[in-house]
Amino acid sequence: MKVSLMHGAGGEVMGELLKVLTKIEHNNAGGIGLEALDDGAVIPLGGMNIVFTTDSHVVRPIFFPGGDIGRISICGTVNDLAMMGGRPIALSCGMIIEEGFEVSDLERIVRSMDTALGECGASLVTGDTKVLERGALDGIAINTAGIGIAETIVRDSGLVAGDVIIVSGTLGDHGLAIMAERSGLSFGEQIRSDVAPLWGLVSRALDAGTIHAMKDPTRGGFASAVNEMAGKSRVSIRIDEEALPIRKSVRSASSMLGIDPLQVANEGKVVMGVPQKDAEAILKALRSHHYGKDAAIIGRVTAGAHVIMETAVGGERFIEPPVGDPVPRVC
Repeated sequence: MKVSLMHGAGGEVMGELLKVLTKIEHNNAGGIGLEALDDGAVIPLGGMNIVFTTDSHVVRPIFFPGGDIGRISICGTVNDLAMMGGRPIALSCGMIIEEGFEVSDLERIVRSMDTALGECGASLVTGDTKVLERGALDGIAINTAGIGIAETIVRDSGLVAGDVIIVSGTLGDHGLAIMAERSGLSFGEQIRSDVAPLWGLVSRALDAGTIHAMKDPTRGGFASAVNEMAGKSRVSIRIDEEALPIRKSVRSASSMLGIDPLQVANEGKVVMGVPQKDAEAILKALRSHHYGKDAAIIGRVTAGAHVIMETAVGGERFIEPPVGDPVPRVC
């Protein structure tokens, strides 16, 4: 077997590659939390929970409606920490830059990173830079790693029957913004990436009630996220199609491009499973934040082993995890 683009796309094929990368027999490729394949690792230290995560970013184009590779590199790492209840503290940044890259573009990228860091109160504390010869790289690639502190650890595997499923806002925005830009389609301000650092939003939700499970629906989109949450938790999730928040412009662009908006990346949304008794309080807390104004209750957790859509016409269908990502290189 050889590695293909699908192995990095966040779907089922990527899951097969991760099994190879995390195999721990006869080597040291395991570690605290790695076997859970969560958004990060939890390291108990001196009575505290240190959350640690890392991510690499190769979005194309590097500048797009609503953001750029710099903003995505910070938000991706901050959000992985936040999904586990971790307040972001410090990030590292490693850049690999192609010879000939415009310094003005690099300055623009760094400014975006600084703005995103300021939104969540984290700092960039260390880094590394490499330059490769022209043609060896498509512009720039950025790796960020981050550490955070968590009072309460949240896993993506904690759903229980009776929970309510909440999404913090409209789905499909980032992936469709990238795809439309690549295709030369102009939607003005109607389709923009949702890329955002979510710690402030998540913090309000944590203060409002109990959260059993969280995940940000990045590569593979909402469909991949809810299937992973259901599979790890060994439960079924039933989704109300009419309750799903999807912009009309995103639906239209999805139809034009032949893409399911539930299978494309989001970079500023969270999927939560919360107890029924806390659902309204958490929903109110999310809506009180500017990144959560379109938050909605969209489903419930039951016994079983599938993710099922209750359709607008009264039928049912499975929401299957994508095999790969219909929009590669989005984050």
